[in-house]
Amino acid sequence: MDEQKQIIVLATPVMTQERFAQLTGLTEGQVRGMIEKGHLPSLKIGKPRLVNIAALSQDALDKEDWQ
Repeated sequence: MDEQKQIIVLATPVMTQERFAQLTGLTEGQVRGMIEKGHLPSLKIGKPRLVNIAALSQDALDKEDWQ
């Protein structure tokens, strides 16, 4: 039996650390710490380091059984 994976298209593949903190209820320091420890995917676009929402979502899908 073939396994199917759901693909979710996100309107916002990245967001600022500040906005991610606001949406999750974490402090900006906590978000920064999670990025520095490698617990939260990020990428640098220009000067700011942004939270990679697309990678975070894909990682969640890969770790769960979505049958």
